[in-house]
Amino acid sequence: MQSSNDRARGCGDGPESSGGSQEEHGTPSHDAMYEDPWYDALASGWGELDGAGMPASVVPSARGEQSGPSLRARDVYVEVQRSAAFQEVRSRYRRFVVPGVVAFLVWYVGYVVAATAAPGLMARPVAGAVNVGMLAGLGQFLTTFLLTWAYARHARLRRDRAALELRWDTQELTREARGGAA
Repeated sequence: MQSSNDRARGCGDGPESSGGSQEEHGTPSHDAMYEDPWYDALASGWGELDGAGMPASVVPSARGEQSGPSLRARDVYVEVQRSAAFQEVRSRYRRFVVPGVVAFLVWYVGYVVAATAAPGLMARPVAGAVNVGMLAGLGQFLTTFLLTWAYARHARLRRDRAALELRWDTQELTREARGGAA
């Protein structure tokens, strides 16, 4: 079986390996060449040295001491989240999404229950070879497309402008908190 980089399975030191690498004759191979260009490449910033010969600290500690400006920038986001504008955008979103999801799930579950509990109803012909089940199944696709269109329209007309203004204000406040140009 071949792996994704055209090496035979078991010729590496990963989880596919079974007790060490061996060539066809049963002797261990320690100088296996890999065709994967990413195998030996260091991730960006890993293994690099700073000016003092020590490994450079690339990823800041998540629980380390925060400086004043970054603490203020974090407070900007908390302040924006508590603002009336943000709450209005979230409530507009919820007022559309919650009823839409509930209505669609009721329609979908109703379709599945009717298909399993009332096969006679679903098999009733409507026109030629088209029956109620086929129309209800096509109705599922139609309502999916209609709900997607309605969501995009609602977002464009009721939320996008307010969310964009809120985003712009947040970026301006964060830039000021970090000491950048206003």
